[in-house]
Amino acid sequence: MALSRSWTTRPPRAGEHGDEYVFVDREAFERAVDEGYFLEWAQFQGNLYGTPRPNLEGGRDVLLEIEAQGAEQVRHEFADAVIILVRAPSLSELEERLRARGDSEGHVRRRLASTASELSDGERLATHVVVNDDVERATGEILSILEQARRERRAADEGLS
Repeated sequence: MALSRSWTTRPPRAGEHGDEYVFVDREAFERAVDEGYFLEWAQFQGNLYGTPRPNLEGGRDVLLEIEAQGAEQVRHEFADAVIILVRAPSLSELEERLRARGDSEGHVRRRLASTASELSDGERLATHVVVNDDVERATGEILSILEQARRERRAADEGLS
């Protein structure tokens, strides 16, 4: 499995080392959009985010960490994509997590204001919903979902042979 590294026009947060995203200016991002570089891209909270088209050779799964707008684009291109909505156990926990990672007060307020619609969109698109109330449990649940999807894909591939 490979983790895709997204591009963004937002500035790095305090504590980010530069390997979390490819940080670019809006002009470079828009040029990449025009060139068809992204599998999905969206504007979120005033910044642009995008996932470069992954190399799907060799049977590797690619993990994308994206918002609902991007998931909708991926679903359009890959109808059989496994989309997992990972959500905080509560709005207050989400708020605590946003503050703990150093987001500005304005960003926290905007993010909380958009949470209901984001969750609604995410639940509509998701094949699975995982509540991140305990990291080890949530990670185990996600791994189980991925293993099941791999088994189903192998069985389908063997049925075609």
